[in-house]
Amino acid sequence: MTTRHRTGPHPRRLAAAVAVAAALTVAPTPAPATSVAPVDRPVHCSSATRPETAERLSRDLSTAIRGRQSSLALAVRDPGSGLSCFLAPARHFDSASIVKITIMGAVLRIAQDEDRPLTEFEEENLGPMITKSDNDAAVRLWKYVGPARMQEFLDLAGMHDTVLGESFGITRATAGDEMKQLDVYTTNPDVLTPEHKAYGLRLMAEVEPDQRWGTPFGAPPDVVSHLKNGWLQRATHAWRVHSLGIFTGPNRLYQIAVLTDDDPTESYGISTIQRIAQQVHRDLADGNPTALPQGNPDATAPETGDGSVPAGR
Repeated sequence: MTTRHRTGPHPRRLAAAVAVAAALTVAPTPAPATSVAPVDRPVHCSSATRPETAERLSRDLSTAIRGRQSSLALAVRDPGSGLSCFLAPARHFDSASIVKITIMGAVLRIAQDEDRPLTEFEEENLGPMITKSDNDAAVRLWKYVGPARMQEFLDLAGMHDTVLGESFGITRATAGDEMKQLDVYTTNPDVLTPEHKAYGLRLMAEVEPDQRWGTPFGAPPDVVSHLKNGWLQRATHAWRVHSLGIFTGPNRLYQIAVLTDDDPTESYGISTIQRIAQQVHRDLADGNPTALPQGNPDATAPETGDGSVPAGR
């Protein structure tokens, strides 16, 4: 991937993943913007133990996305309080590069099933695929795992709405399934061991600074941001811009998945996601949410896709 420059703060890189887990490019031809009705659908959040927080977050998220031209879906989960939020969780999007954490999960599960350490080949490709969003590494691992074992992993994770693509970047993903994907690295005990969860979380915490936009925006300084993003332009639906984040800290764990398309520009899609993320971080903050400063979520991006789909596809 080429170096990417963005405006806005970048969360710090931290490596506390082991304790957390144990406790739990080719740019396509530019396309014209798609005419999309502004978003005015309410987001619904619920929590048996934090109903006031859920009500506030429902209101704030609905306000954050009102009038945005992006087509979007989102999921938020705070396992400790049972709080969850959803908007269009079953709507399908081209996955772009967010599918790379699914590829990683499948590779980790293969090593786990074979009761062996990761091979040199696996490690040499997993690192750059996640931290740099390297597409050559992703293609090698996509072919190595193969469609049958990829589908086995999806079934094991309960990701029944995800449809594998001929190439990895056109896998069809949903916000509901991406939340289940994040669960694989946190609260789901049935897919990966704590050691393999920690490995995946560490790589997601080490994503390069120029790719640390989206869901980490506005995160409190005492949480670690583990993330994977996707940004892809195609001939239809303009830009797809997605961001997945797991946020961990002292007695803290919450997760955000936002998928968008019909974005007129990459910058616009990132800005939509950062409006959402900022409200989640503020409303889930312990104590007074106004203690977190309100930043400017508008982003300036290079408008160069992640290369997850071959040219002309």
